[in-house]
Amino acid sequence: MVNADTPRATPVVSAPLYQVKAEFFKTLGHPVRIRVLELLSVREHAVAELLPETGVEAAHLSQQLAVLRRAGLVVARREGSTVHYRLTSPQVAELLAVAREILGGVLTGQVELLDSLRAPTGPTRG
Repeated sequence: MVNADTPRATPVVSAPLYQVKAEFFKTLGHPVRIRVLELLSVREHAVAELLPETGVEAAHLSQQLAVLRRAGLVVARREGSTVHYRLTSPQVAELLAVAREILGGVLTGQVELLDSLRAPTGPTRG
């Protein structure tokens, strides 16, 4: 029997998958986060190594790393006073590689369009 004193379970409301995917891609929607993921795709890096490669202040890098940690894309490991980061999955590196391929195709199409716009369409007037 349920009475006013009986705690009720809060119903779990899950977001549609497309919304979860959109949030995931929003996480990737910052140039510093992309650059960090690219660097970590190659190997684990200490924060001090990431600073010159990203060109941002330490506090800003720390914020971006926190976003990536909360999203589950990177993990940190402390070695003395040094913090090292690595990707949680090689699939993150694969995703970046696929994005690069897609962008290559898109940009190639844009160059071809630009070339066709620049090409003379008929006799030129002098």
